[in-house]
Amino acid sequence: MKGGPTAAFRLFSWIVRSRCHQPDQAASYAKNLLRSAISAIDHQRGEMPDLEVAVQPLTSALWPAIEDLFGEAGGKSGCWCMYWRIGSRYRSQAPSQNKAELKALVERGPPPGLLALAGGIAVGWCQITPRSALPWIDQTWRLKRVDDLPVWSLSCFYIRKGYRKQGIASQLIEAAIEFARRNGAPAVEAYPIDATQSPSSSSTGFVSTFERLGFSRVPSPTVERPILRLQFD
Repeated sequence: MKGGPTAAFRLFSWIVRSRCHQPDQAASYAKNLLRSAISAIDHQRGEMPDLEVAVQPLTSALWPAIEDLFGEAGGKSGCWCMYWRIGSRYRSQAPSQNKAELKALVERGPPPGLLALAGGIAVGWCQITPRSALPWIDQTWRLKRVDDLPVWSLSCFYIRKGYRKQGIASQLIEAAIEFARRNGAPAVEAYPIDATQSPSSSSTGFVSTFERLGFSRVPSPTVERPILRLQFD
């Protein structure tokens, strides 16, 4: 950028001030955003190891962070991570309504998922919650329950552009396992894509990642999108 980092910082500051409800915090936020962007570029150049993040439950205090992470697009297609809760209805209602419904869930609690934070901004998200809170999973024929165990579901991921393929999803999975265990889950399920069977991109993760972290396949209708489970002792 012409003018170097100082000009870039001024531009970031202007962008954030134009969107921020608390202008006095805008410059600090812009500085964190710029620092994180530079770190992501350095990583892509091979100058940094995998990014280490702090993972925290999504509470009302962190709502501005996920609002920034999902951006105007609402994460993906205006979904705001509501698909497994309301199914295709997320497409027929305005993205602002999906956003409002997720915000209401966050404000009501318990936390519906986890945020990965680096350099003062959210760089990743996963939804981790009892499967019973996600009724649309049971409406998906390939993901129907295999038994009556009250499992938790690790059902969705979103990683900020510029931070993908840096190990953030794995760190979110590890944190989600502990989060579910602490909250009394007997097991955690996931519904990833098997990249050896399907070329599809995935917002639910990939089989190889989950298997590396201790998940095993359970009987599933399809091989390209199996149900994986980690059982707690």
